Amino acid sequence: MRKVLIANRGEIAVRIARGCRDAGLASVAVHADADRDAVHVRAADEAVPLNGTTPADTYLDAAKVLRAAAAAGADAVHPGYGFLAERAEFAQAVLDAGLTWIGAPPAALRRLGDKLAARRAATEAGVPLLAAMSAPAADAAQVTAFANEHGLPVVIKAVVGGGGKGVAVARSVAEIPGACARAMGNGRAAYFAERYLDRARHLEVQCL
Repeated sequence: MRKVLIANRGEIAVRIARGCRDAGLASVAVHADADRDAVHVRAADEAVPLNGTTPADTYLDAAKVLRAAAAAGADAVHPGYGFLAERAEFAQAVLDAGLTWIGAPPAALRRLGDKLAARRAATEAGVPLLAAMSAPAADAAQVTAFANEHGLPVVIKAVVGGGGKGVAVARSVAEIPGACARAMGNGRAAYFAERYLDRARHLEVQCL
């Protein structure tokens, strides 16, 4: 690798630019119109505009990001977190373009993008898990049956998605139908339930 395009903005993009500098690599920032003077742009060695005003037509536009990489002569792409970082199709497109993808392989992204598949992978690896449904719920009645067997509260989650979208907590049986409806919102049709822990500690582990 010689030059890394940073497919992100903000704090994570600044950290990546600094990491590139420490490793002796050139860095390329991308930016929406309003971000042309942002800190992450100044932190990188060079910058390419994505010519747009919203995340959807800039940082989330995979084709634009790949064109920016080609224009800058980058030979690697680092997605940071959020935006395109967990999209298997973007990771594959980077690889198909002959660039180095600095991130999880597309197959891992596909598997972990599905929460039920991710739970199966964790089980196979011997990771202890909270009780959960092993398949998408057909209706709120199935979630109620799960809660009656395993206890309350339960969290109802969209099978696919992240960032807290499609997540609702039910602390009583009466709340389950409404929680299921919220989890199904915005076109997220498949959902399941698992036990919910109040005041749980959130621990992330990154493997290099």
